[in-house]
Amino acid sequence: MYPVFLDPRMWLLLLVMSSAANASSNAAVQQSTDAQTGVKSWSWEGRGLAIELVQVPPDFIRASYARRGLPESIREAVATRCVFGTIIRNLSDQPLHYSVADWRYLLDDGVERTIKTKTEWLEEWHAMGVRFSWSILADDPTFSKGDWIQGFTTIAEPHGSRLDLKLVWQIENERYEKILAGLECAPAPTE
Repeated sequence: MYPVFLDPRMWLLLLVMSSAANASSNAAVQQSTDAQTGVKSWSWEGRGLAIELVQVPPDFIRASYARRGLPESIREAVATRCVFGTIIRNLSDQPLHYSVADWRYLLDDGVERTIKTKTEWLEEWHAMGVRFSWSILADDPTFSKGDWIQGFTTIAEPHGSRLDLKLVWQIENERYEKILAGLECAPAPTE
């Protein structure tokens, strides 16, 4: 069972600590498991980009969103998906740009599937009268050398699913791709 942190600052602290403990090489995706919580994370860096993905348990999403007074429909829409806390850093000397609309995830069948973007989430939430926007990963940023960004990457697959994530980003006019293989969605909570 995962602990439920009600304060998002605790989530940020977990991500930062996990990131510092899992410096990765340019060659391979590094996977680790927190001994106390069982939460798994994956990190990789290369071609000017560093990324870390941390499983986000559904109970954490429910508690965090409830604390902010979000309707149950929004809490469940996110909590029933595969969610990764995502941290991206620009390691290059030039501005780095990515668009989540260009990212894809793949299951065993090899079919590339799209990821719901922050813009799509916000359109849905705004139509419901909800103006909350901070949790989902920014979907189309450009950031400078040394800058970083974080948020949830939400994938329309059930808890416990295994998938590969295809990242796409640009530095100047150069386009890069990287597939992070063998990611595991957080397991469903036990009763």
